Amino acid sequence: MTNILLVDDDILKLVCIHLSEQGFRVFKAKDGMEALQFLKKEICHLAVVDVMMPFMDGYTLTKKIRDQYNIPVILLTAKNQIEDKEQGFQAGTDDYLVKPFEPKELIFRIKALLRRYDHQLDESIVRIGSTTIDKKSYEVQTGDRTILLPLKEFELLYFLMSNPMQVFSRDHLIEQIWGLDYDGEERTVDVHVKRIRERFSKLTDDFQIKTVRGVGYSLEAKRT
Repeated sequence: MTNILLVDDDILKLVCIHLSEQGFRVFKAKDGMEALQFLKKEICHLAVVDVMMPFMDGYTLTKKIRDQYNIPVILLTAKNQIEDKEQGFQAGTDDYLVKPFEPKELIFRIKALLRRYDHQLDESIVRIGSTTIDKKSYEVQTGDRTILLPLKEFELLYFLMSNPMQVFSRDHLIEQIWGLDYDGEERTVDVHVKRIRERFSKLTDDFQIKTVRGVGYSLEAKRT
């Protein structure tokens, strides 16, 4: 799994949620000193660093990361002056994102940098909260429980977890999970969703599969 270090004295909860939904493991540090201590203990593949922080600003932290670790850095700042950008790139940042920004844009930039640094994005693992689904081992881990699902339940859950907060019709789900040649009833989707709900409702509240009346289903991740 790809580990992202988010260094911000005012941690952006929405950013953390979006990164987790994309399958990244997010570690959080409130300032530069804490970030450096964390990097000594944990392997991180990329750092997202806010410029304005107590004790050590983002420029200084970026220089220290660049001196000690071969990982990409993205600077976050509320400043949009060319001098500020120049200072950021002189410090060694790989990219620069001005607040406010769309979380999706940060994710695009993170993935591009990871590819540039030849870090293999593991698309087979999806994580939402404390629930992880691994397409290589066909296991679902939620908390300290490991669950093995019947194949179609696993594939349906994997597809929905890989595309959270999106609404899919029953026909679309059948095409994705059972294939174009499937000639059974679309009610099979309802049956599989019901079984997944029954299995996980008492185990975790990381996600819920919602029924969208007249359309189909959507997996909603818990907002923290």
